Amino acid sequence: MLIVQKYGGTSVANVERIKAVAERVVRTAKEGHKVVVIVSAMSGETDKLINLAHQISSNPSEREMDILLSSGERVTTALTAMAIEALGHKALALTGWQAGIITDAVHTKAKIEKIEGGRVLNALDNGYIVVIAGFQGITETEGEITTLGRGGSDLSAVAIAAALKSDLCEIYTDVDGVYTTDPNIVPEARKMDKISYEEMLEMASLGAKVLQTRSVEFAMKYGVPVVVKSSFSDNEGTLVTKEDEDMEKVIVSGITYDKNQAKITLIGLPDKPGIAAKLFTDIANASIVVDMIVQNVSSDGKSADISFTVAKTDLQKAFRLTENIAKELQAKEVTSRDDISKISIVGVGMRTHSGVAAQMFNALANHGINILMISTSEIKVSCVIESKYTELSVRVLHDTFGLAG
Repeated sequence: MLIVQKYGGTSVANVERIKAVAERVVRTAKEGHKVVVIVSAMSGETDKLINLAHQISSNPSEREMDILLSSGERVTTALTAMAIEALGHKALALTGWQAGIITDAVHTKAKIEKIEGGRVLNALDNGYIVVIAGFQGITETEGEITTLGRGGSDLSAVAIAAALKSDLCEIYTDVDGVYTTDPNIVPEARKMDKISYEEMLEMASLGAKVLQTRSVEFAMKYGVPVVVKSSFSDNEGTLVTKEDEDMEKVIVSGITYDKNQAKITLIGLPDKPGIAAKLFTDIANASIVVDMIVQNVSSDGKSADISFTVAKTDLQKAFRLTENIAKELQAKEVTSRDDISKISIVGVGMRTHSGVAAQMFNALANHGINILMISTSEIKVSCVIESKYTELSVRVLHDTFGLAG
């Protein structure tokens, strides 16, 4: 088998952990597999580099930031290869561009356009374990170094697995799989043996931090089987794969929450065509991602209120922009609040079972938890609530849908 293994920052945080990773990698190779390893920067290293940059300049250029930040992964790559060689196995350390990761030219958040994997395959055929720096690539025409943004090393691993047509992509992290919810809130949370790409995509986008959304999208597009495992144990992980019939028998697979939420409301907007389009076009042009939207029309049909949610980190920018738009659109008032959370239930079984949303709403109501906004899709229901009820809501819903181990 050809196996791609990715190790995150906590897995390679120091020399002892890098040596432990090398032992795991060599053990996999000795089982007869070809192995490609993707590594992140050592834990805390990227933040350290960012701090250094801001000590030099309050507004460093994104191009130079890419050159700086890509160095963190290169250090880990070289050290990991050295550790593998110290165990008596041939290893080859490659930067992202040496491994053939070609991206677009958007610095700090580049997208992978293609991977030219010839050098990697050749090294594997010659008996090497190939260690590749995650999170980075190069532009094809100018040869500019780029980084892939948040979750970039996961994305590197899945993309390389797809390009090399590997049999498996293992993501090693500090948790041993995907749980029905956050075990820090619900100790009885159960580790799932497998989860569909769609469910994992919803959970990742709704606040679950095990895998980043872009890497799940890539895995789903190219059919790459992904296993989430812990680098600190030999426990079986969670397989992220195509949906099967067994998955539909489970109505709700997981509960997620996101405290990084804020709500903006425009009151007294004229109720006429084009108002919402104007509002959300201007917000999109400012690169602010809007999540949930609710519009209410007054009883006289002449005015409307529109509420929407954004990331809490975008609230100030979004509020200033919305106030300017509100004047232009002749709205009466703009309000905001950041004491909210989003609670979601996710499961492919919702497609074939009715009454799931009502069950969720009743469970929250029975515990005095008011719902401020609601959003649904085929396989998820999300509610905005006051943030002080976040942990209680997670526990209530986990119990309501019988998800304990």
